[in-house]
Amino acid sequence: MSRIKSIEELEKLRETIIEKQKARKLSIAICNGPGCLPLGSRKITQAFIDEVKKQKLTDKGVEVRATGCHGFCAQGPLVVIEPQGLFYQGIKVEDAPEIISETIVNGNIIDRLLYTDPDSGEKIPLEKDIPFYKSQQRLISGNNRLIDPNSIEDYIAIGGYKAVSKVLSEITTEQVIEEVKLSGLRGRGGAGFPTGLKWKLCHDNPGDTKYIICNADEGDPGAFMDRATLEGNPHIVIEGMIIGAYAIGAHEGYIYVRNEYPIALKRAIRAIEQAEKYGLLGEDILNSGFNLSLHIVRGAGAFVCGEESALMSSIEGKVGEPSQRPPFPVQKGLWRKPTVINNVETWANIPHIINRGGKWFASMGTEKSKGTKIFSLVGKVNNTGLVEVPMGITLRSIVFDIGGGIPKGKKFKGVQIGGPSGGCIPEKLVDLPVDYESLTSAGAIMGSGGLIVMDENTCMVDIAKYFTNFLSEESCGKCYTCRKGLQRMHEILTDITEGNGKEGNVELLEELANVVKDTTLCGLGQTSPNPVLTTLRYFKNEYESHIKEKKCPAGVCKELITYSVDPEKCTGCMVCLRNCPADAVTGAKKQIHHIDPEKCIKCGSCYELCKFDAIKIE
Repeated sequence: MSRIKSIEELEKLRETIIEKQKARKLSIAICNGPGCLPLGSRKITQAFIDEVKKQKLTDKGVEVRATGCHGFCAQGPLVVIEPQGLFYQGIKVEDAPEIISETIVNGNIIDRLLYTDPDSGEKIPLEKDIPFYKSQQRLISGNNRLIDPNSIEDYIAIGGYKAVSKVLSEITTEQVIEEVKLSGLRGRGGAGFPTGLKWKLCHDNPGDTKYIICNADEGDPGAFMDRATLEGNPHIVIEGMIIGAYAIGAHEGYIYVRNEYPIALKRAIRAIEQAEKYGLLGEDILNSGFNLSLHIVRGAGAFVCGEESALMSSIEGKVGEPSQRPPFPVQKGLWRKPTVINNVETWANIPHIINRGGKWFASMGTEKSKGTKIFSLVGKVNNTGLVEVPMGITLRSIVFDIGGGIPKGKKFKGVQIGGPSGGCIPEKLVDLPVDYESLTSAGAIMGSGGLIVMDENTCMVDIAKYFTNFLSEESCGKCYTCRKGLQRMHEILTDITEGNGKEGNVELLEELANVVKDTTLCGLGQTSPNPVLTTLRYFKNEYESHIKEKKCPAGVCKELITYSVDPEKCTGCMVCLRNCPADAVTGAKKQIHHIDPEKCIKCGSCYELCKFDAIKIE
């Protein structure tokens, strides 16, 4: 690596890299994202590398590339062959020789590795034609398959650091801020504060020392958007931070990453080192006179450190707990200096806005919610994974068009959106547009983008109990109402799910939730009652059933259900008897079986294993 001393040198390097890449006739992009890695994608990647060498195809322009997340986790491990965009799914190590011999060498498509449309039964060869991808608008995540996240040259080849060149050579700090304001970009990490306004407020605050921070402390259960972006394309985040630092007049910045993300940490560190060696970070970037150094700070996994004031306390070496606002970070932030904090996805949008213009970005989305948003789509949905969609898309489109609906034909019940302090949106609001205002009016929040789908077998009281317990354990304890209020709400919810609910519990829960919402210090505390408030708002009948009838309609709460055998469906196959850990099932082969309610521990193994739907939950 040699230091790039000017914009002209960067463009010459880009041309050289592109010319070199033109010699690559075929690229085999193998997903090494969070969903595919546990399924063996590292070994699969090595198998492809070995096979390409074995068949002496490297000199013939065949490249194997380990990439970041491709999004379609449910079908992983994934392989995309470029430039055709041929999509193979469910790849195993033993598939590598066949793909190389048949597809790469002979040009034949292997039908059994193609995606099959569940409705038509049609085999779909190209990634762009698969329903999971067709309704998406992958502004940030779509480039993952085109680059090796460990290679700054791959990023430069697809236009990386062009936006930095443009900013440092052509645009004033005020013009950068105006372009971001024009885009309508709002912070993707929580409340959705306008990014351009935040930058302007910090820019206008006096002071020679200012800071920028990337919040990558992603702690929501089931959420992995920021992790996947840092793992798949760390340079786009760094480029966004350089532009932001230039705009506000900062010369030092921090990427705060939770230590549970070792791959994201490793790639962010490597990307910073590469950018420094190329002269894209450090002193006199591209001969512009602008300086910026970036540092990595490892978070210890405290959920509250996702809140910006707690995060800054952690960087300073203090206990990670929120502080009173105002003053806001743009006034007195890190070490009491003006500071801009944005999350990973927000920073990743900045290069696109600079390259293509604020008006272009504002053309996507709704009037008040512009651009795209990445969601982790998980739970009771067929097509789990990462999806990037335009703001304003409906929940129906995400869950059914992209997500493929609910497994086993079960009924859609709702979604939990916005993380643990988000809200539960019911099936009757399935056509709700996904934007900041619509979600807020429904009692939820956008949050960082966790979206958990729930089916008819989800107990909403149990869901409220789960998230309230999570938030209670993660509360920093600084605010008494947050610390004790969440604890007391969890105790009441536990009583209700265990059959000990009483008249007045619903009213008490609602009162406690509103007290916590109105009296806590930080945004996390203020939104923590959302799971309780939204389940009370939309699923009150389930609370009443638990309390008055001592029944769990979803068949989840153990103390309120019993398992029995339907004599008309039982075939006496013995599967439930052999697998019952409590020896509660009796019966002879090919005879109707019985469950002893005194012995039954309600583990659900018989229900899950029975192929004849003979186990009833009442």
